[in-house]
Amino acid sequence: MCGPFKGCQGILRLLEIIFSALSFIVVICRGRMVSPWGVWCEFVWVFCITVPVVITVVEAKMWHILLAVFLPNWADLTCGLTSLCAVMITSATVIFAAVFVCLSCFVNILCFLFSLVATVVFLIDGAMQKKLFPSGYLSSLRGGLRTTEAFIACIILTAAADHFVNGEWAFRPLGMICSIIAFAVCLLVTVVIIVLHLLKLLQCLLSFKLSVMELVFNIVAVLLYLLAVILWSIFGYKRYKHNPYICQKCSYVDMNTVTIGALVNIVFYMVDLVLSFKSC
Repeated sequence: MCGPFKGCQGILRLLEIIFSALSFIVVICRGRMVSPWGVWCEFVWVFCITVPVVITVVEAKMWHILLAVFLPNWADLTCGLTSLCAVMITSATVIFAAVFVCLSCFVNILCFLFSLVATVVFLIDGAMQKKLFPSGYLSSLRGGLRTTEAFIACIILTAAADHFVNGEWAFRPLGMICSIIAFAVCLLVTVVIIVLHLLKLLQCLLSFKLSVMELVFNIVAVLLYLLAVILWSIFGYKRYKHNPYICQKCSYVDMNTVTIGALVNIVFYMVDLVLSFKSC
């Protein structure tokens, strides 16, 4: 293999690009996605094409040396992004199989197989990079927690969107809307914190320590998530006599996904809060 795809690492990245692209192309040829779960899968495949392409181009042009001032640990960034891609495409593969694959859906089965191969390749690539023990924020426990919190929040918001799309448009309780806003705000701040940790120069713009900001945010995030779970449960599960879904068995799948995801994220934010107290 010649060019930028040299060695085992280069071959793995090439396979990641090829099979992620095949998954996306097949599903695009299938028709426009309307379901939020389908949109999430499409976003993941595009993300998993973009990340290895950008990393390959930057390393081939040696631009990561020039970016050392802004991104002091390139190995940590590539390892973190590859691991994130592995988790995201695993979720997309499982979700696509659960929601769209059936015995008579040949195109969907083909898309699932391509995505499954891409998932295996990303997992292998992520494991190989982890063996090098890169040091940095994304490779640390705190960075892993933040990335997981953001990922779960994306799943929560997708499930909430699917719940409203499949249900009656007229049923939009204020409590459930407030829950979605709380999840979205926490996701936005979590992403901002990750970016601030990666781009050290941006921390100079803050008038206070980043550790203090994280401590305050973790407290607020735990409270917001607790309030959101309560509101979501009160206004959502009380509709036991009304099923807005075509599929009787699927009536509360999205509801349960949001609730369980939020409870899991509460645990992660509480762990992050304890670590914030220790670091301050």
